[in-house]
Amino acid sequence: MWQSYSNGLLVGIGLIMAIGAQNAFVLSQSLRREHHIPAALLCIVCDAVLVTAGVFGLANLLAQNPLLLAIARWGGTAFLLWYASQALRRAWRPNGLEAGGTPPRSLTAVILATLAVTLLNPHVYIDTVLLIGSLGAQQPIPGVYAMGAASGSALWFSALALGAAWLAPWLSRPFTWRLIDIGVAMMMFTIAFQLMMGGL
Repeated sequence: MWQSYSNGLLVGIGLIMAIGAQNAFVLSQSLRREHHIPAALLCIVCDAVLVTAGVFGLANLLAQNPLLLAIARWGGTAFLLWYASQALRRAWRPNGLEAGGTPPRSLTAVILATLAVTLLNPHVYIDTVLLIGSLGAQQPIPGVYAMGAASGSALWFSALALGAAWLAPWLSRPFTWRLIDIGVAMMMFTIAFQLMMGGL
């Protein structure tokens, strides 16, 4: 049980921490204290729903088809290895996470923008539904894995929303992202190795 949870947590955090539209948006809202808590909560809920749909939808499908399970295992392994190599590449030339300045918006506008940044981004579906889902479908306890992945999202977006003023100076430093990307690469390589061992 603990391994399923920790795998989900590590994969979830590793994928979500990469610099992207969601992170930049939530950080921007948090730095301006402009409906940042609702924005972060909405990102957490969307991630949890997508992860759960991916894990349980793919879990049922893969359980009925050993060939698809093997394809998911080795495809997931290949993706994790690629993702880890991309993280190492980013670590070689790190960038800081910066919040852009925009005029104040209403709660409705922020909610709609959060939904757009989250649901109109194809990487969200690749990461949460396909990658996290296919990896979760192979865990001993897929539900616990999904909880771990959702916890990773909750921890990260809570940190951005509640600690933005404190985190911003560090997140804007390339050196910080170099360390984060190296950590992400190590997590992805470790989970890819576990998947390979499970398929041999």
